[in-house]
Amino acid sequence: MLNIVLVEPEIPQNTGNIARTCACTNCRLHLVRPFGFEISDKTLRRAGLDYWDKVDITYYDSLGEFFAKNEGATFFYATTKAKQSYTDVSFPDNSFILFGKETKGLPEDLIYKDYERAIRIPMFGSLRSLNLSNSVAIILYEALRQNDFFGQK
Repeated sequence: MLNIVLVEPEIPQNTGNIARTCACTNCRLHLVRPFGFEISDKTLRRAGLDYWDKVDITYYDSLGEFFAKNEGATFFYATTKAKQSYTDVSFPDNSFILFGKETKGLPEDLIYKDYERAIRIPMFGSLRSLNLSNSVAIILYEALRQNDFFGQK
């Protein structure tokens, strides 16, 4: 199983789409506060459709709490600031893939503290980044592929 971590997500539709992706791929979703929306937000629920009861979600009040409760795990940091592509790393079972808020990404001190675990999605031109839910899907499916989809082909 893999773990998707959203650090301070701001757009409810993205979080709903990501929750749906996690349900369809049997991945855990970890949500780190503060959020830019209410969990009961109608657009969040709509984006996740009727998959909410099929998602294993854990909530944290801070990034510090998240790391304290998942000490010793393997973490990857999705960022446009990384040198290596997400296809250049191996994602072991039970990896945690962290994604930052839509407007700012992950905190830079976190990225550079463990820079060999920072990964990016290659993009052409000078555009800033892809949509968060698309980025999660791209990286998650590579991690699943590497793990032979945990036998769910």
